[in-house]
Amino acid sequence: MPNRRILSLWFPRLGAERLLRRLGDPEGAPFAVVGDRGGAQVLTSLSASAEAAGLATGQGLRDALAMCPTLATRWQNPQAEAAFLSALRRWAGQFSPWVSEEPPAALIVDLTGSAHLFGGEAALLDRVTEECAGLGLTVRMGIADTVGAAWGLARFAGADAAPARSGDAIDQEAPATRSRAVRRRNWERGGPAPAGPQGGPGRAARVAPPGRTGDAIAGLPLAALRLPAGLVAELSRLGLRRIGDLAAQPRAALSRRFGLILVQRLDQATGAAPEPVSPALPETRFAVRLTLPDPIGLSDDVEAAIERMLPSLCDKLAAKGRGARRVRLECHRADHTMGWAEVGLARPAQDPDRIRPLLRMKVAEIEAGFGIDMIRLIATVTEPVSPRQHRGHAEAADDARARLTQAEPLDDLIGRLGARIGLEAITRHHPADSHIPEKGAQVLAAAWSAPATDWPAQTAPRPPVLWPSEPVQAPAVPTPPAHFRWRRRTLAAVGLRGPERIAPEWWLDDPNWRSGVRDYWCVTCDSGERLWIYFAHGAGLSAGWFCQGAFA
Repeated sequence: MPNRRILSLWFPRLGAERLLRRLGDPEGAPFAVVGDRGGAQVLTSLSASAEAAGLATGQGLRDALAMCPTLATRWQNPQAEAAFLSALRRWAGQFSPWVSEEPPAALIVDLTGSAHLFGGEAALLDRVTEECAGLGLTVRMGIADTVGAAWGLARFAGADAAPARSGDAIDQEAPATRSRAVRRRNWERGGPAPAGPQGGPGRAARVAPPGRTGDAIAGLPLAALRLPAGLVAELSRLGLRRIGDLAAQPRAALSRRFGLILVQRLDQATGAAPEPVSPALPETRFAVRLTLPDPIGLSDDVEAAIERMLPSLCDKLAAKGRGARRVRLECHRADHTMGWAEVGLARPAQDPDRIRPLLRMKVAEIEAGFGIDMIRLIATVTEPVSPRQHRGHAEAADDARARLTQAEPLDDLIGRLGARIGLEAITRHHPADSHIPEKGAQVLAAAWSAPATDWPAQTAPRPPVLWPSEPVQAPAVPTPPAHFRWRRRTLAAVGLRGPERIAPEWWLDDPNWRSGVRDYWCVTCDSGERLWIYFAHGAGLSAGWFCQGAFA
């Protein structure tokens, strides 16, 4: 059986280069991505020019700007970086089907049995380097028999295992500083710089020959074992600075003093302990395709194709226990262009009769051009069809079946309206946990929420129309005025109902409620209007009368 071969791909500048691909790199200006770490703004990723300026990841933003005033920054988006890493995982699938992500900026590829398809490991590394350069990405690579060894080679091949510096060590070496200065600062005087973890080692240093992983990683620093920084510093103070130094020590003593993590990482790197590569499961795609022998151009023909394809799509959804929330229709033309339309549903659907009318509304928006020779239907967004509350297997199945088979006119109406104006434009109100009038309801998307049935009983009528409080010109006394002026009109009160006293939420500092406790009145005016006015008793703001709504 051939030796297992693992490729580690590390993208040390992933966050910065992801943004530079979109923003461009004008004249190689220093660029950095800034993130929040423990309440402090620190650099999380740097461009090559920023590293050349002496900046480092983990450095505070203020210090970095003091060192490099021309530094351009962008705020970190962890979700976008994770999505970009997933895209790179799919790209790396060309080299092997076994690719796993190692957040935040690395991939692990199991090359066992596939490297020869690319001309060998050396040719494969050249191809990866070339393609990453075309993508505008910096990559460090390592190949070994184990995941741990490949990880260490990618990051530390050619690095110097310098001893950890403590205060005691600095004091002890102070007398010898002058005699050693020439040798230590040779690189500062124009000599070659020491290789660090992000250095560019040669291909031989990055590839461990099959069966010789232990020898290849013996000279790497202990950080290449994926050990905590504190443990590496503690081992360094004992004189154990390289993996080879550690491998020569009694394992029982190492485990007893430093814990199982040390021995476990060493065994994983040398192959004594297994460490599998778990590839990400492919996303389940729900799509059907119809290839036509001759191009079509009539709407009736497209609808006939949809009628033929839709049951197959719904069968696939039903087999996985999912329902479609968004369905995309793609019409590929004979001139290699494509027209498409997408519809949304108010609830997950597996029934062709609920999806078909929405697609028919969109067919007219697609131009046939020189003719359509291939049509695809894709359920781009799906949701599991499951019971809302489990009472038993039989009841759960009945609930799920009822929600799929029983047509709800309101949901169908929302779907039809959404096909015209967009589902995001259709909203509904749900009760909110607040007694403040303007906070008594929250607005939710109608397609993604069920109708509210738990509205609390109202102790006093509420107007259907509310607006921000508007001042009313009337005497600043709690007694309702017989006449008042509002919106440049003088109105007379012919009917009153109230008062309803509402106090502000004392645990929140709401600027709109700094006028204190309010007494609300429903006032019927001589003009026929029914206004909702209140008297604010005053607190942070002066007392007075205001109008906040109107009844029908």
